Parts: sequence; structure tokens; C-alpha cells
Amino acid sequence: MARKSLKSQASKKSQIVAFKVEDDLAKFLDNLPNKSEFIRRAILAQFGMNCPLCTGTGVVSRGIHDHFKIAIATHNNRPCEKCKTAVAFPMSTEGLPPIDETRFKQFLNGGPLYCAKCYPNVPPCDDCGWHIMMEKVAEHFKKVHAH
Repeated sequence: MARKSLKSQASKKSQIVAFKVEDDLAKFLDNLPNKSEFIRRAILAQFGMNCPLCTGTGVVSRGIHDHFKIAIATHNNRPCEKCKTAVAFPMSTEGLPPIDETRFKQFLNGGPLYCAKCYPNVPPCDDCGWHIMMEKVAEHFKKVHAH
């Protein structure tokens, strides 16, 4: 029982995606230590969303780490998209209350950041659920939904 609850806490992924591949690619993927992580990274790389520090490897050199550690710790504020109040944002949504988790997850996934006061007053997009100010809806659709 404890194993199951730990696993559900560690992984917030809730969707399974399946697709067909050639036999050679299937064999290659089956030999990877973590097939899902490899596929996720490949998809992110295709969209040009690799981390600019680790370039998608998940590891940075000691020099890069030491150089940016201070910058990351001191530059974790951004103005609210609507009222321009400074909002301190976390590096992940882990451990946040549900009301803040959704708001910060939107920002960490590339969406606008709103303060706790403005977020509930900005309507969600019917397609993706991100909260988008009415005057930014057209820009949002071009950026996020134009495939």
C-alpha cells in the first residue's frame, strides 16, 4: 500500500499516449532504461523546448551550475500579467496547495503568470484551460493552438 501512494505522489502524469512504430524502433525503445522519459524528451526537443542550461540532458556542468545558481535563486519574481504586481514563482509545483498548483503549472508550462488575486478573475481558454486575458486570446491561439 505504501508503495502505491509513493508512486502516485511521485508521478503526476495522468494520460497514456500510444502510437505505432516499426519493429526496429520498437526494439530500440524496449532496450532503453526509461522509454517514457526518452520519448518525452524527444517530443520536447522537437518543439524546441529543451532547457537552455542543460540542453535537454538533465545535467549541467559544475561551472554552469555555480554561475546560474545565484541568478535563479534571486530572479524568481515576475510581474502578474494583469495587474503587474510582483509574483514570486517556484521552480516546480511539488508541494503547492491545489489552488496555486494549477496557476503555477500554467506558467511553468509556458503560459502567463497571474497573482493569486487576478488568476480566478481571468477566464480559462475553452481548448486548453489556461487562464488568458480577453485582449490576449488571439495571441494565445496563434502561439499555443496553431498547429
